[in-house]
Amino acid sequence: MTASSLSATKLKAAAHNFAEVIRHLDADALDELARVFSPEARFKDPFNDVIGRDAIVRVFAHGFRRCPKLRFLVEEMAFVPDARVVYFYWRFCCGTQEQLTLTGVSRVVFDELGLVIEHIDYWDPAEQVYDKVPLLGAILRWVRGRLSS
Repeated sequence: MTASSLSATKLKAAAHNFAEVIRHLDADALDELARVFSPEARFKDPFNDVIGRDAIVRVFAHGFRRCPKLRFLVEEMAFVPDARVVYFYWRFCCGTQEQLTLTGVSRVVFDELGLVIEHIDYWDPAEQVYDKVPLLGAILRWVRGRLSS
């Protein structure tokens, strides 16, 4: 089958379904996450690069163990139907008072059945995480200051 064998309408439906699963995800319902990924799907972010539903669920389970009240907010979606690709602009909130909020973009590729076969997150851990570490953050801000015009 070609990349275009998933119609634009079905791609949008799959993307909205994926976004709803992500929005309502919690530590007790990670099986819902497994249902939207193909068995050999790939997930990559700045800290992980894994293949397979079980490995992907483990990444998210780890996130729920480390971050109280973790939630994902999908803000925008952009569709590339001929490539079965959807870009999601999102916010990741961690903590009861949103002590940590990250923003990023995910490039998600769907198969002919509307399951995710590749999910790659793009976000800057240096700016959004490392900057908050006292000594490391000061060093990174100094380096950025030296490199900026």
